[in-house]
Amino acid sequence: MAETIQQDGAAGEVRLNKYISASGLCSRREADQLIIAGRVQVDGAAATLGTRVRRGQNVTVDGRSIEKEPELILLAANKPRGVVCTTDQRWGDTTIYDILKYPKRVFSVGRLDKDSEGLLLLTNDGDLMDRIMRARNYHEKEYVVTVNRKVTQEFLRRMQDGIYLEELDVTTRRCRAWQTGEREFHLVLTQGLNRQIRRMCAACGYRVEQLVRVRIMNVLLGDLAPGEYRSVEGAEYQKLTALLANSQK
Repeated sequence: MAETIQQDGAAGEVRLNKYISASGLCSRREADQLIIAGRVQVDGAAATLGTRVRRGQNVTVDGRSIEKEPELILLAANKPRGVVCTTDQRWGDTTIYDILKYPKRVFSVGRLDKDSEGLLLLTNDGDLMDRIMRARNYHEKEYVVTVNRKVTQEFLRRMQDGIYLEELDVTTRRCRAWQTGEREFHLVLTQGLNRQIRRMCAACGYRVEQLVRVRIMNVLLGDLAPGEYRSVEGAEYQKLTALLANSQK
């Protein structure tokens, strides 16, 4: 799946944060922070947020040149329980990158907390990550949730209507939920607050015992075993890009 940078502005220039993001180094927002911190130079000169670049110019971050990846990487992985999505290894946790051992640099599109499992997307394209992650784009994520006691229709109604989470001072968006077992239900969210499902269940007097993400937009977990990954390509990738066509970054 070849990736191209859409050129804009005079003489085929692109915004610097877009150029950095397309290199696979980080997202646009993170690129802005690198620029603000003075860690980015263009042809040896300190960059600013308004800097635009052309192909062939030397862009460096912390003194190291970056180059645009020739090919977009988008992976679907099954994150096992007990594995974290961060690259921070200060606490000695096993990371998804340790498990996958993918030979090129990729980063996760959002996160699953340590106790959750299931579908995780990884990419080297910061723009793609931004379009999928932004809550204002209302992209769906589906979960299978097992709780500690019987699921009731009243519980599902409360989950669907939105729940005020005092610790975050926010009311969750309306969502879809349906029962699939005595203590199991599916939940489809369009936002990703910190430990949202666990907090929502706790507010209703339930405790989550297992949480598995099975879908992000049109990408399904399918039969991937824990710790395995596959490339998102072909018709699946084409449908994803069609769904993202009008998404904000």
